[in-house]
Amino acid sequence: MLPVVGLVVAKAPVPGLAKTRLAAAIGARAAADIAAAALLDTLDAMIAAPLQERVVATVGNLDDALRIDEIRDRLGEFIVVPQHGADFAERLANAHQDAADAAGHRTVLQIGMDTPQVSDEVLTDCAQELLGAQAVVGVAEDGGWWVLGVADAAMADCLRGVPMSRADTGALTLAALYAKGIDVQLVAELADFDTVDDLDAVGRACPARSRFVQAIQAVQV
Repeated sequence: MLPVVGLVVAKAPVPGLAKTRLAAAIGARAAADIAAAALLDTLDAMIAAPLQERVVATVGNLDDALRIDEIRDRLGEFIVVPQHGADFAERLANAHQDAADAAGHRTVLQIGMDTPQVSDEVLTDCAQELLGAQAVVGVAEDGGWWVLGVADAAMADCLRGVPMSRADTGALTLAALYAKGIDVQLVAELADFDTVDDLDAVGRACPARSRFVQAIQAVQV
């Protein structure tokens, strides 16, 4: 097992709350079902990766989520902690610290639920890179980032104040890390999904039988 804590930062896939930009095109329930499928595929990849511990930081009421029985089954493999903070950047920084505290290990590799094509092999490669670096970042094709790993959870404090969900979020995150004197190793670039225009590219990168692919095939776009 690699001495790394795998952290998934997730929003409960509740209709009307999850993937609102996607919902504007395909409806709230369809968008939430795609989000649930993406979350489950992501959790499976994290479970399969040979990491010392796994944590999920959640926001939203899971009791109202779609596919909740399957999600709760997968969450049995994780320590579950709530997200907290005034904005998303603060919640991310806090999640790193909470994951380290809950798992008793300071090295944290964090992803979201917007890259369901991620595999346990990719996560393993990222974790191995992190063990030889202070930080790893995988930028997303839209200018954000999909993975952040830090050798010490306290390094993620530099996220506070970084604008999230923007085309320059990846660049600003790298700048924040460099400003703290943190050496960053770049890892694989992936596409993530937020809108209906993103579904095809992400779906093509997923296994054909993945939940995400099946969920988007069920929607007439």
